[in-house]
Amino acid sequence: MHSKILATLAAKLADKSFTLGVIGLGYVGLPLSLTFLRKGIKVIGFDLDPAKITKIEQGQSYIKHIPSDELAQFVDRKLFAATADFSRLSEPDCLLICVPTPLTANREPDLKYIKATGRAIAKVLRPGQLVVLESTTYPGTTVEVLQPLLEEGGLKAGVDFALAFSPEREDPGNPHFSTANTPKVVGGIDPSSSSLAQNLYAAALERIVPVCSTQSAEMTKLLENIFRSVNIALVNELKVLCLRMGIDIWEVIDAASTKPFGYMPFYPGPGLGGHCIPIDPFYLTSKAREYDIPTKFIELAGEINTSMPYFVVQRVMEALNNHRKAMKGAKILILGAAYKKNVDDDRESPSYKLMELLIERGAEISYNDPHIPILRPVRKYNFGLSSTELTEENLQQSDCVLIATNHDAYDYDFILRHAPLIVDTKNVFSDRLKHPDKIYMA
Repeated sequence: MHSKILATLAAKLADKSFTLGVIGLGYVGLPLSLTFLRKGIKVIGFDLDPAKITKIEQGQSYIKHIPSDELAQFVDRKLFAATADFSRLSEPDCLLICVPTPLTANREPDLKYIKATGRAIAKVLRPGQLVVLESTTYPGTTVEVLQPLLEEGGLKAGVDFALAFSPEREDPGNPHFSTANTPKVVGGIDPSSSSLAQNLYAAALERIVPVCSTQSAEMTKLLENIFRSVNIALVNELKVLCLRMGIDIWEVIDAASTKPFGYMPFYPGPGLGGHCIPIDPFYLTSKAREYDIPTKFIELAGEINTSMPYFVVQRVMEALNNHRKAMKGAKILILGAAYKKNVDDDRESPSYKLMELLIERGAEISYNDPHIPILRPVRKYNFGLSSTELTEENLQQSDCVLIATNHDAYDYDFILRHAPLIVDTKNVFSDRLKHPDKIYMA
């Protein structure tokens, strides 16, 4: 049963007359906003980045897979507005928190953005609002960290306002699953909060998956990403072994994939990237230490995946050596700055670590990425580079071309013809046996 205060919100959710607030308009918040806008629901977006606010006001998208023309229509119709004024957080009926949850330099959870958002909401929180945390974090964050902050203004969760957790599930570049048709896991601090949050998402998403608590919802997200991290680490470790043994790991994976049960393929690469897999497992390892439980699988997977850029650079060094060239002074052209193919998302991209390691060893680096024309400053890196045009001359003048991201936009036959040496981390040259002195796997 909802309290009388929350009953009003339940009615608004039922007839879709509510206003939604989305805090954090990045790769999660903007697609989520668009999903609700498509159902005719008014959205107010909150972000501290003035560049994002300006672009939205102008009807321009800053994320590749979000169409500007559709965004502009919602802005023109006054359905969508963006602001950096967090005093307006009292206006929406429901608030979705989609802020980053990075790691500290010591790989410990960094909840500063969640805490700052919680304090900002608490200043203006009014009775009858629903707050949902979507940012990936360790089990217990919603009730142990966010709830006390929200209650600092005197309102009580579950009575005056509802509180829930629902993990974001975004896969940029996936043509089959968007926010709307990806099942949405939801857990509230109590049955009333859970029911309200489920009704909120049901207004725009196709399938809702309720769980019994915010902790279960938080753990669900971590399990999903730890599963990927561990399995990617396994094939990365096997890749190193197979290269030493003269076995084609990609052929082995393809052959294993023909088994119709008990197996699913994962693929090796130059390291982990994106906002989830390199970061989220460490949120659980940190929390597990409070319970004296060593998370050996998770930490070992992290070690293996973190070591991959070092392995790739070693392979570049070996390839150059076989061509009678030293790493110091070598011109290395890196193809791909995005963390995965066909997207403009460079968060935690292993390409940045590759660049750092190559520069440390004296190489002269350049890069090309059709989706990322300049390398903006990111958490740890600021290379100040612009994408090099992929011309015959630029390829020929490189001592080595390093395939870090396998974008479909690349003409690999053209690259093969003109590059003197290629190190391939993505198996784009599956016919490499025809060019054993030119193509090296890594």
